Amino acid sequence: MILEIAIGLLCMATALALRPWRMLQGPLLTPALAAVVLLPMLWLLPQFLPNGLPVQFSGACLLVLALGWPLAVPVLAVVALVVWGLGPSDGYAALTQWVWVGLLPATLALGLGALIRRWLPSNIFVYTLGRGFLGTALVVFLAGALFEWTHHQVDGVALEQALVARWLMAWGDAFLTGMFAAIGVAFAPKYLATWSDERYLRG
Repeated sequence: MILEIAIGLLCMATALALRPWRMLQGPLLTPALAAVVLLPMLWLLPQFLPNGLPVQFSGACLLVLALGWPLAVPVLAVVALVVWGLGPSDGYAALTQWVWVGLLPATLALGLGALIRRWLPSNIFVYTLGRGFLGTALVVFLAGALFEWTHHQVDGVALEQALVARWLMAWGDAFLTGMFAAIGVAFAPKYLATWSDERYLRG
């Protein structure tokens, strides 16, 4: 629990220092509210699976693309609080989800996005496939693998099998993130804080 609290406090303090609530004055309020409504339903799902298997859709990478990391962090905190209030598990389970399903993939996605912007060409395919699809698969799997190595407690499931499950679920997360990123670029770029016509279309 100490590790989760430390990570959560560090991320929240860093995010709030950037005053992300200013971004809610524009169109980003819509995806922020959508995340608060939809993500808790997906995060609650593992609590009703056999053995409480912690394999699930994250949504954190899509949230980073839509809101940017500073705003995604407190929104993910609200999602975790809703899960805690509605679900049968205790507060530690919600804290664990917030950190390992939300904050860690979001932070890894932020770092990977910086590397992609630095080393790869700025075009629509790099954004949708690199950050939206392949990048999501990579960071979600890495976050899940780190969780399994530090908290592997699923009875009757070997670590290797848990990692395979994490790998497969990461691709499901990647498919949805890439799809919604592509739809957002095509029809509603105003809902993607990380998208820029100037950079990716005319850069």
